[in-house]
Amino acid sequence: MIRVTVLVDNFSGGGMLSEHGLSYFIKDETNDESWLFDAGQSDLFLRNAERLNINLNEISSIVLSHGHYDHGNGLQYMSNKKLVCHPNCFSGHFRKKDGSSIGLKMSMEQAQDKFDLTTTIQPLQLSESIWFLGEIPRITDFESKTTPFMLENGESDFVMDDSALAMVVDDGLYVLTGCGHAGVVNTLEHAKKVTGADNIKGVLGGFHLKEQNHQTKMTIDYLKEHNVPHVCPSHCTALPALAAFYDAFQINQVKVGAELLLE
Repeated sequence: MIRVTVLVDNFSGGGMLSEHGLSYFIKDETNDESWLFDAGQSDLFLRNAERLNINLNEISSIVLSHGHYDHGNGLQYMSNKKLVCHPNCFSGHFRKKDGSSIGLKMSMEQAQDKFDLTTTIQPLQLSESIWFLGEIPRITDFESKTTPFMLENGESDFVMDDSALAMVVDDGLYVLTGCGHAGVVNTLEHAKKVTGADNIKGVLGGFHLKEQNHQTKMTIDYLKEHNVPHVCPSHCTALPALAAFYDAFQINQVKVGAELLLE
């Protein structure tokens, strides 16, 4: 059994504090191993972990989903841990509309000083049950086709550093997304290939869907076709898209402090 605890998300619950960001504590109860997936944009993940009596000193490593401030700026409050991410996480990321930075405060050189840093485009198996997916191929014809972001040189930024975690529990596949910039379906298809598990039991995290549009509909259709029982969009999934997921799956809102048991 793997236990996932929400340390940071956009909505608070149970006396926890919230911010625009994401951080999950992952505990493999069977093998007594744990990880931190993303670190939000401040030290809030540490404060909420303390409220929840979670000891982050015990984590095996930190996994960064991608190099946006709301997922990785909290890293400045950690050190002396293994850190796994895509090499482009430390590149500049900017908004097209006003040129403002949405990247990390930390450079790769600073990360190398603070952490035992592993950057990889290829998938990396972290334990018997958990994989970092590396760079996710963009294979569908309805995902990752437009972007509000740009690189420092002004070219469109499709956030190629966007990755996810895949976990296999009793032959069932669970996937944690940070923002899902690569597309939820692209991410799940890649996770199936990396892990060899076809039975998708759950997907949790940011889906980066904003409207009840074609991409949202196709994502819902895919999840229904694969009979995915646990669908938990959060963080950057906007209200119109959340409403569509509620109509399709009767989802519960993901809130800080929530625990999900993967079994």
